[in-house]
Amino acid sequence: MPRGVFRITSDSGIPLVGSVGFGLIDRGTNVIQVRPTSICPLSCIFCSTDAGPRSKRRLTEYMVELDYLVDEFRRLVRVKDCRFIEAHIDTVGDPLTYPKLPELCQALRETPGVEVVSLQTHGHLLTEKLVDRLEAAGLSRINLSIDSLDPELARKLSGTESYDVERIVGLAEYIAASKIDLLIAPVWVPGVNDGDIERLIELALKIGAGRRWPPLGIQKMLIHKHGRKPKGVRPMSWGEFYRRLRRLERSYGVKLVLKPEDFGTHRCRGLPLVFRRFEKTWVKLVGPGLFKGEKLGVARGRVLTVVDAGEAPIGSRIRVKVIRVKDNIYMARFEP
Repeated sequence: MPRGVFRITSDSGIPLVGSVGFGLIDRGTNVIQVRPTSICPLSCIFCSTDAGPRSKRRLTEYMVELDYLVDEFRRLVRVKDCRFIEAHIDTVGDPLTYPKLPELCQALRETPGVEVVSLQTHGHLLTEKLVDRLEAAGLSRINLSIDSLDPELARKLSGTESYDVERIVGLAEYIAASKIDLLIAPVWVPGVNDGDIERLIELALKIGAGRRWPPLGIQKMLIHKHGRKPKGVRPMSWGEFYRRLRRLERSYGVKLVLKPEDFGTHRCRGLPLVFRRFEKTWVKLVGPGLFKGEKLGVARGRVLTVVDAGEAPIGSRIRVKVIRVKDNIYMARFEP
């Protein structure tokens, strides 16, 4: 369904901390998640955020002004006062839809205290020219999600007829030969792409992925309230998932059960919470939410996702009950 793009600028009055859909996420480690956009060109059948053109639940897409995002990122880095910061560009869509991605990478890399800039993508919009620009901008690592090497199954999993996995594999080889480190990150959809997991391990080892970091980051398919669930697919338990990964580790002699320290991730100062769970407060509604029935609210220098607020007009002040505060991602429920 067609959706409008809501642009968030420095004069919008919308903070960049508090939303899962855009801005900055600080989970109390040296990794800061940077989300410049929510747009995605694919409609993967397992997508946990219902992204892409075939979304049935999304109301809005977001795009953040480059200078505003960089300024707020640098402000957050100063507040954290942490060693070896990693800026990880990951979105509820695909970062490659951000038109100023190389400029963003360069600005993040030039920020004092930042040692690593990484990127998560399915690669559908990737080109050799863009890889070259990202390399020149100082991008450290691309986490490239390839979910199947079979062209037909890859198109099915991506929910996109134009998805060309053979082209993506060629780009994976191109990345592996560049200064950018490559991590291949398939989503394991049980009963659907089981036969591809070993082939993807072999591909990663063959092309020389993972010079500095692990070559593979196999992801467990997760089911979320607003996400998609492939018909007939039963998610693996975490225990089963790790048992399978350990068997593959023994077979291929490659690390697959990953830990934060494999990426240099460590705990450090995080932003203090400004709301308590279940407290009631007033917020000003400033824009549409990511999903139907949601609005963006602002209070205490943070943005909150307000659910059950579909009828409340933007610009109004409403009373809400805060229902989530973890990691400075705030959600609240309209309390009329």
